[in-house]
Amino acid sequence: MPVCGRCATCGARRCSFSWSFGGIYRGWFSPTEAAAIGALGAFLIALLLGRMSRAVLLASAHETVETTGMIFLILVGASVFNYFIETAGVPQLLIGWIEQAGLPRHVVLLIVMAFYVVLGCFLDSLSMILLTVPFVFPLIAALQFDPVWFGILLVTVAELGLITPPVGMNLFVIQGTAGDLRLETIVRGIGPFLIADLIRLLVLIALPQLVLWLPARMTG
Repeated sequence: MPVCGRCATCGARRCSFSWSFGGIYRGWFSPTEAAAIGALGAFLIALLLGRMSRAVLLASAHETVETTGMIFLILVGASVFNYFIETAGVPQLLIGWIEQAGLPRHVVLLIVMAFYVVLGCFLDSLSMILLTVPFVFPLIAALQFDPVWFGILLVTVAELGLITPPVGMNLFVIQGTAGDLRLETIVRGIGPFLIADLIRLLVLIALPQLVLWLPARMTG
């Protein structure tokens, strides 16, 4: 596997990411396979640059096991929860309520976005998406919104919820990392970023072509 001339400065992570994303774009492998290719590429580049030691390898393996265990635990819980959601007919019931209420579809979308902002105060983004998409997506599909566009909105608003006061999870992560900052100071500092993200979200809702232009070009 060739190594670019800038690897000494840009590091293994950037190069492996470029190869993975380029492979997805060219259709060589799926996103899941791209993750494995990226990990292999990062390992080989670090090995060639002499940055891979036994301690680094063991630390990487330990972190991988912890992360994988956490993700699979969430997946198992989400699968059980989603089974009960589907069996109880919650998506169909939710769609029926929306149809009876007669709300405009963009009003429904804004309600869904607000729901995710509130939910982000209590759950991480992965758990939030896995637990809610099975009954939210059928509603979005019934309202005839583009699924790619909604996927981008979903990721955006899920991450936005994590910095939303008063109990956004990432606020406590920042406080724990900084150590000497009070939560009130962090909340005041996050204000401009929160406003900017809300404006960006509204722009993406108002102008779907900003999201859909690049995927349309990639798929021809």
